[in-house]
Amino acid sequence: MMKMLTQGSTTGAIFVLALVIASGLYLGRFKVKGVSLGSTWILFVGILLGHFGLRINPTMLSFVKDFGLILFVFAIGLQVGPGFFRSFRKDGITMNLMAIALVALAVITTFVIHLVTGEDLAIMTGVMSGAVTNTPGLGAAQQILEEGGRPSGPIASAYAVAYPLGVLGAIFVLILGKNLFRVNLDKEREAASKGDNVDANAYRVACRVENPALFGKSVHDIVGEVNSDHLVIARMKRAGEVFFPDLDLPLQEGDELLIVTDVQHKDKAGIIFGLELPVEMKDWQKPGTELVSRRLSITKSVITGHSLRNLDIRQKYGVTVTRILRSGIELQADADLILQVGDSIQVVGSEEGIRHLSKFVGNQPESLRKPNLVPIFFGIALGVLLGMAPIHLSTMPQPLKLGLAGGPLIVAILLGHFGPKLRITTYTALSANLMIREMGISLFMAAVGLGAGENFVSSLMGGGYVWVLYGALITLIPMLVVAFVSRLVLKMDFFKVCGLLSGGTTDPALLSFSEQMYGSSRIAVNYATVYPLTMFLRVVAAQVLIMSII
Repeated sequence: MMKMLTQGSTTGAIFVLALVIASGLYLGRFKVKGVSLGSTWILFVGILLGHFGLRINPTMLSFVKDFGLILFVFAIGLQVGPGFFRSFRKDGITMNLMAIALVALAVITTFVIHLVTGEDLAIMTGVMSGAVTNTPGLGAAQQILEEGGRPSGPIASAYAVAYPLGVLGAIFVLILGKNLFRVNLDKEREAASKGDNVDANAYRVACRVENPALFGKSVHDIVGEVNSDHLVIARMKRAGEVFFPDLDLPLQEGDELLIVTDVQHKDKAGIIFGLELPVEMKDWQKPGTELVSRRLSITKSVITGHSLRNLDIRQKYGVTVTRILRSGIELQADADLILQVGDSIQVVGSEEGIRHLSKFVGNQPESLRKPNLVPIFFGIALGVLLGMAPIHLSTMPQPLKLGLAGGPLIVAILLGHFGPKLRITTYTALSANLMIREMGISLFMAAVGLGAGENFVSSLMGGGYVWVLYGALITLIPMLVVAFVSRLVLKMDFFKVCGLLSGGTTDPALLSFSEQMYGSSRIAVNYATVYPLTMFLRVVAAQVLIMSII
């Protein structure tokens, strides 16, 4: 029976893959001082079993590896797509510039080591992918090598050797930085919280419009001009009549406004609009119009593709949308933001108005549990075609191809961002997205490990042990430089530095460690800010390095 399962049949391939994945995931549960290599254990189990003779038909192995990689990067692209372009706004520009520097320094360090030591650049690309814990980069490099007729197994071995120290070295940088920068976590947390918009600090302000510069201008124009994202005009009083103002309604001298903001920005309203008035809620209420806050889920597909302005929610329902949560990313409720199925909207208004709005948007989250597979598989097909398309660059000896990692990733990001505008429902429940991603990375890791296992030990004993040193340099040099510049030159708070380094290395283990060690949810927010661009650049960087030698 066991012989039949390990002789290259389809049944045997499924058995071996399941054994490798299950064993690796089980080992990934164990942590040392709060740190685990997670699903990367699948790679090491695959290498171990491959070394002792477990084999899968090469054609099957190649298919499993490529399909797993596609599922993984496509799921990532769908998740980060909605916030990809918005991550370049405000502080995100600086954060992403530093993330670009982190990627560039890793590539430069890799290339310099190649020039100094003479180590094969393909091997160094594998070392780099392991040192920055970026699996899609490894997959992209392997595919380019295979298309060029070169074996891809050795770079998987290099990746596996460099990966553990890539995780541990990144953690070392954070611990070292905290000590060198003499970080006081309580002070950092207090200073960082001043810029946060916290619901618990909701504050009501009443103002009379007395600023001549605002007369005749609409609420939407004023909010855009003065950058008052933290101010939500909940009610307006004109000629004694209280109503919910339309975004395009021009203000007049003497209009009275009831504004919902937070404690940190409560003085801003008076500066912008004019005289601040005592807040007497009885003067702003009619029977059944008490101000409440709710979160609603958009579950009707007819909403997809419409902006908040087009839906005219405030005018029709007397309800103000304050924030939108999409794929775990919180977005500002800009009037021109395009909505899509799966969005959660935070609203402020009367119970009656919110009840009517709830019926309009659906608000049946249980209906979102069924994944929408049509755009996923169409998107994968488009991504494969894009990955095959040659990109001609004058500096490259051969056309550059995005491959099975880059093509699907770009299509998924574009679908996640532009899908609603094209009335394409791209929503996938976060749990379903995570399942697709984990299945993909597990299949990919198992296939890579089994393929690399046959020659892993011989590669290591034949001089591959120096890859550990090379990987350490690629991990430490870029991270230390970016950490010092971010902290000492750009004056970023420590939580922002942690998020930048975690997202800039696409390292979920580092994110988990820093959140547990330093106790701030802001680290994850900053991680999400730089992760999309970094993931894309890591994949492209690995391809460019390989293309330069083929």
